[in-house]
Amino acid sequence: MILAVAGGKGGVGKTTLAYNVAAELDGVVVDADLGMADLPDGRGPDLHDVLAGTADPMETVRPGPVDIVPCGRTLAGARAADLTRLKGAVAAVEREFGTVVLDCPAGRRADAGVPLAVADACLLVVSPRAFALADAIRTRELARELDAGLVGCAVNRVTEPPPVDPIGDALGAPVEVVPADPRVGRSVAAERPVADAAPDSEAAAAVRALARRVPE
Repeated sequence: MILAVAGGKGGVGKTTLAYNVAAELDGVVVDADLGMADLPDGRGPDLHDVLAGTADPMETVRPGPVDIVPCGRTLAGARAADLTRLKGAVAAVEREFGTVVLDCPAGRRADAGVPLAVADACLLVVSPRAFALADAIRTRELARELDAGLVGCAVNRVTEPPPVDPIGDALGAPVEVVPADPRVGRSVAAERPVADAAPDSEAAAAVRALARRVPE
């Protein structure tokens, strides 16, 4: 299973949810944002190297509480990356580990569609702010065009009850509300999923609910 975690805008917490959902699925999270990587990096080869043809995908898997395929942070690395290699790279990781979660670029950037095109399913992450919904709808349409089935929508960093039914109707997908919780925000840098840091929290329960929507 290859799950793309996508969002209409940057800054909605897409990376933290990709990391935490990967933890629940016992999968590998791949930083597929070639220009603005957010997952922790390592000292060895990364996704830029794989897409440039200079490293094997298995060399890049960084073990941890959640296994990570990091992406480089240099402009030269991004320019050398051949996006046509992404499908084969992700497929190799899937064969070895079973489940791959792709942290996608935000919005409709030129490289945003490539991870969606290689995914079996898609999870959308949106802000509870009304203006963010239009961007999420455009990302949903892109996912549909690329045949990445939409399994759910996470309304993230919620401090007040959002209009769940209208959001679900607009996106055509079931909605899970993820409350604002600093332990989710810290999870990636600390490399400690919220399910470990606060297993009884509402945020951890929401992440588990999202993971249950992903087909096996």
